Formats: sequence, structure tokens, C-alpha cells
Amino acid sequence: MTMKQKLLAEFVGTLMLLATVVGSGIMGETLAAGNTAVALWGNTAATGAILVVLILVFGPFSGAHFNPAVTLVFFAKGQLTRLEAASYVLTQVIAAIAGVVLAHAMFDQTLVQTSLNGRTGTGQWISEGVATFGLLAAILGTVRYKVEAVPYAVGLFITAGYWFTASTSFANPAVTIARSFTNTFSGIAPADVMPFIAAQIVGAFVALFLFKVLENNKVDT
Repeated sequence: MTMKQKLLAEFVGTLMLLATVVGSGIMGETLAAGNTAVALWGNTAATGAILVVLILVFGPFSGAHFNPAVTLVFFAKGQLTRLEAASYVLTQVIAAIAGVVLAHAMFDQTLVQTSLNGRTGTGQWISEGVATFGLLAAILGTVRYKVEAVPYAVGLFITAGYWFTASTSFANPAVTIARSFTNTFSGIAPADVMPFIAAQIVGAFVALFLFKVLENNKVDT
């Protein structure tokens, strides 16, 4: 694949991911009639399902990162150059914001919004570290030894993460940035974005460290 093809795959995949996250949040909140649990379940099911589909479709082209934390880990593993990693991350962020705008357009909402949904506090930050650690563990634990399982591992982990983390498992810096542009069910206030991203990066690299230890032990035995 050429770099242009890889970036196009990353753009379309990330755009569709955010359109699903935000669109299903709007749909869920609209239909749930005030029942937050029902709205969250709709948001969860759509996000987990679309992740499986998008990774199956775009994985062969770009690796289907759709996530700067994933890209940075693979850069740290020496599988991407600095320019490739930077291009992936920039594409993911732009595509994520475009996906939010697309979701707003589908639901006849103001295209660009500012979220008022506060998501802050120690529990939220720990949750994002745990969520991103788990996501990267799901990827690193399957991509080397059972690559065909990656789409399902990612989709299932995020489905679970929506419910066992206090933050509903953003686990993705591009997603976090983009969700600050929607004042809907899935939004996050701009002031709360950077602590989420910091926690996500820490969680991702803890997962990388863990698998370096595990794989070295595997080689030693």
C-alpha cells in the first residue's frame, strides 16, 4: 500500500467510527426518553459493532489504527517511521472531527458545537488509563499470535469498557478531541480533554511495557 492509500483508509475508518459514536449517542438519547442506561446501551452496541466492521474492512490497508495511542505504540515498536506516525495521527484527528460534523448533519444539528458535558476527576482519569491499557493489551495480545482475532478483541473490549469504566472508555486521543465538538450524549467539555489524553497515553505505554516483558519471558523459556 502507498502512504496515500493508508491515510485514506485511516481517514474513512476514523470518520465512520466517530459518526457512529456520536450518531448512536444522539439516537440513543432521543429514543431512550430520559433512561440513560438505555441510551448508553445503544451507544455501546453501535460502537462495538462498527469497530469490528471497520477493522475487518480497513485493517488490510492501514492496520486500522483509528487511534493516536495505537499509532504511537506501533511507532515505539519500530513499525512506523516518525513521518508515518505523524501523518497517521494528524489524519485521525481531522477525520474524527469530520465524523462528528457528519453525525450532526445526519441529525439536523448545528454542525460544530462545544460540549458542556463535564468529565473530570480521579476516577475518570484512572478509567481512561485502564481503558486504553486494556485496548492496547487486546491489540498487542492478538496481533502477533492470532491476528484474525484483532477486530473481535477490540470490539468486545470497547463494548465491555463502556460499562466497567467510569469514563465509558474513550481510550483514544482523536476520539476525545473530536467529542469536545459535540454537545450531545457522547460529548466531553474541552477543559477535560487533556487529562483524558494524558491518561490514555500512559495506559497505552503501560500495555506496551507489559507485553515487552511477557514476550521476553516467552523467548527465554
